[in-house]
Amino acid sequence: MTPTDLESQKADARMLMRKERQSVEPGDAPLRLIEHFPLELAKLSPVAGYWPVGGEIDGRPLLAALAKAGRTIALPRMESRAGPARFMAWIGEPLTADAFGVPSPPATGADLAPRLILVPLLAFDRTGRRLGQGGGHYDRIISLYRAHGVIAAGLAYAEQEMGVVPTGQHDAHLDWVITPKEAIKCARGEDLRGRR
Repeated sequence: MTPTDLESQKADARMLMRKERQSVEPGDAPLRLIEHFPLELAKLSPVAGYWPVGGEIDGRPLLAALAKAGRTIALPRMESRAGPARFMAWIGEPLTADAFGVPSPPATGADLAPRLILVPLLAFDRTGRRLGQGGGHYDRIISLYRAHGVIAAGLAYAEQEMGVVPTGQHDAHLDWVITPKEAIKCARGEDLRGRR
């Protein structure tokens, strides 16, 4: 497959999955993420989350539960549209817009090296392939922190699952996907529903 073919497949998948994600009624989905969150992940700290935008599943209740359990929470801050994200400690103080206009901790906060990164996405498959918005930001973030043993867990609605997500050699894979219905350990494609 040529790079042009891959990009065309990704563009088609993004269009399809944006419509799919917009059609989902969130209901109690954010709370159900907590119900299915694996204990082995809940023990990790610091945890890097994200502020939901554009229909992404809301992981903030999960972050609040992890903070209540004593985990250190961080959110990403993009200082420039091309630069890497910094993960800044967040303990509930007011947020300010980063280079993309996403609410982020103040730039004066402490930088953290997360052990767990909660990742937003448009689509996933059970082998850990992920389709993001197309900027490659989380691919670079995951690749950078992999050398330090970080675990990447996607948060998604179950409806965002695809049979096979189109990916290339620079696309970072997820270790886990957590949905309101189940936890999927992607490295082996193992379904861990009900096993913690």
